[in-house]
Amino acid sequence: MTKLKSTNVVWQEGRVDRKTREEIFQQCGATLWFTGLSGAGKSTLAFTLEHMLIKQGVKCYVLDGDNVRHGLNNNLGFSNTDREENIRRVGEVSKLFADAGMVVLSSFISPFRQDRRLVRDIHLQDALPFIEVFVDTPIEVCEERDSKHLYEKARRGEIKNFTGIDSPYEVPEHPELVITPTSSPENSAKQIIAYLIELKLLNKNSSLS
Repeated sequence: MTKLKSTNVVWQEGRVDRKTREEIFQQCGATLWFTGLSGAGKSTLAFTLEHMLIKQGVKCYVLDGDNVRHGLNNNLGFSNTDREENIRRVGEVSKLFADAGMVVLSSFISPFRQDRRLVRDIHLQDALPFIEVFVDTPIEVCEERDSKHLYEKARRGEIKNFTGIDSPYEVPEHPELVITPTSSPENSAKQIIAYLIELKLLNKNSSLS
């Protein structure tokens, strides 16, 4: 875990607490963490789910791995150390979104169990729901889908530290949800919505249509 370097800082309490936000928004803040290989379909699923939820009036937002590296994390590479910091930062941002009462959909390869465990702990320390969604797509299928030809480049040695080729992906041991490529993004999104309703994180009147 990254050690705190800032000194003489004190947490400032706001005038609106989490319970008040939940009552006004009629939803509970939570983080859904989509993990899986490059090309597994994480972002497609996250954006499909976001579209469905927004249409139902649910306040949500997607944090996508590539998008975040354009701004917040554009100073990080793909070494193990930089990957760890990438996930730590996103975990903290996700926690802030969830605390604000939003459903945040974080889509990141996040290949290492230790890093995903850290993000879970960041949420649990503040009693915020954290749901790990493992998009379990075999690497063969991911390579077939690879329109950017990243796997080809990685196999030729043109991209180093590429997850699944010369850098490992550690499969989640106890994810809350497992999504397989046999299910369409729309059906998978409906499955997730049903799960959120079951956990009472969404209003029971939320539609699955």
